[in-house]
Amino acid sequence: MNSPELSIIVTSYKNPELLRICLDSIKKNAKDIDYELIVVDSATEEDTEMMMREHFPNDKFFSFKKNVGFQSLVKKGIEESEAKFLLILNGDIIIKENSVEKLLEYIKKNPSVGLVGPKLLSFNGKFQASCFRYYKPITIIYRRTFLGKMWFAKKHLGEFLMEDYDHKDPEGVDWIMGSAMMMPRSAVEKVGYMDPQFFMYMEDVDWCRRFWENGLRVVYVPEAIMLHYHGKGSGKSGLLKSVMFNRLTWIHIVSALKYFKKYLGKPNPRKIFEKTNGE
Repeated sequence: MNSPELSIIVTSYKNPELLRICLDSIKKNAKDIDYELIVVDSATEEDTEMMMREHFPNDKFFSFKKNVGFQSLVKKGIEESEAKFLLILNGDIIIKENSVEKLLEYIKKNPSVGLVGPKLLSFNGKFQASCFRYYKPITIIYRRTFLGKMWFAKKHLGEFLMEDYDHKDPEGVDWIMGSAMMMPRSAVEKVGYMDPQFFMYMEDVDWCRRFWENGLRVVYVPEAIMLHYHGKGSGKSGLLKSVMFNRLTWIHIVSALKYFKKYLGKPNPRKIFEKTNGE
């Protein structure tokens, strides 16, 4: 039997209701694509197992008893996949009609591209930032403290969020949020998997950076639109309170420190690539 053209890998963690909505959207809106569906679930609960067994019995399902982190789920999904192209989705994504086709079409037409991501909207249709410039240490401080309200912080955060870009045409970007990203298998074989030192947070930043370092472009493709239920679990009550009471904030801080240590003093690989290739 021939391999499918696309492997859709959905990562999930303790939210079977959203996961089912995600999978239903794939069945409804990707029916014209030859794909296989792979669900990889962390800290699997009985409700999720039952839902997959009853409603999606013909799709691949891999579960972990413990919370193994996002990068481990992605790695498992890729290892179990067969297709030439890979689409990685969080279980809180709803794909819209033609969104997968548009990503696939773009990546096929542009062989220098290693990774693409869609425009994300909240479930209410509000625009959601999903492509960014690289973090600096001050970025995290501005995003998590009262300093973010100051004019100089707003300017910095506007640059980080790429507010100078109209998000209407495809654009090479530093990194794309890991909630929805597509790439050829050959690109992953060249770049490698997500760095296992990042249990949660920063793994998508690091991965995109490594794509650029390997001469593969990372492109935001706004013609492809998906919906994303984005819960800000790592703290939205201010730095002090979230650091004291929110475990996810600690994980984010630890991942950020690892990221900054890894790339301390290293130049922006996107700028080097674009300068070298006259873009």
